[in-house]
This record gives sequence, structure tokens and C-alpha cells, in this order.
Amino acid sequence: MDRPGLTRMTKIEVVVAGDEAAAVESLFHAAGATGYTAVSGVSGLGHHGHHQGRLLFNQQATLRLLITVLPDEKVDALVTGLRQLLGQTSGVMFVSETHVSRPEYFG
Repeated sequence: MDRPGLTRMTKIEVVVAGDEAAAVESLFHAAGATGYTAVSGVSGLGHHGHHQGRLLFNQQATLRLLITVLPDEKVDALVTGLRQLLGQTSGVMFVSETHVSRPEYFG
């Protein structure tokens, strides 16, 4: 779909335990992502049951949502790395098309 004035890119969202967030951030950086958004205290229901969003002791004791946007040519390497990480720990990854107004911000 053509969106005048916007550039097509790919958004990757990853939900992991707080102690795995640094590994996801490293993969984002290695793939060439110029930034990301992190949300702590994520709650939800999944294969491992219900997760409360409140912080108990620190950010490692809760789930985190990490979001980045990349040009399409940088996505495959990141998805491969995230699939390997998620094969060793619990978490979920969402990959979707998105459109941005300032593509120079996303490398």
C-alpha cells in the first residue's frame, strides 16, 4: 500500500524477561538499529501463564517489551539472531510492516 510522504520499514517487537533484555538490545545494535523503545512492567497471558506488570524488586523480575524499526534490508539478520535467542529462553517476537515519516532516523 502506498503511503504518500511515508517510507516503508519493518517494526520488530520483542517481549522477554527483564534479564534477557540486554541480549535483545545487543542484537538490535548488531543489526544496525539506531535506537529502540523499552517498556518495563509488561503484563499479559501466554504459554507460561499470567504475568503481572508490577515491579517486585527490579527490572529483571518482570517482562520487558523492546521495539525497534529498521529498513527492510537489515531485518533478516536481526530476526535470525532473535529466533536463536528465543529458542533458548521464553519470549515472543512480532514482525510487522510499518511506515515512518523520517526514515533518516532509522538508518
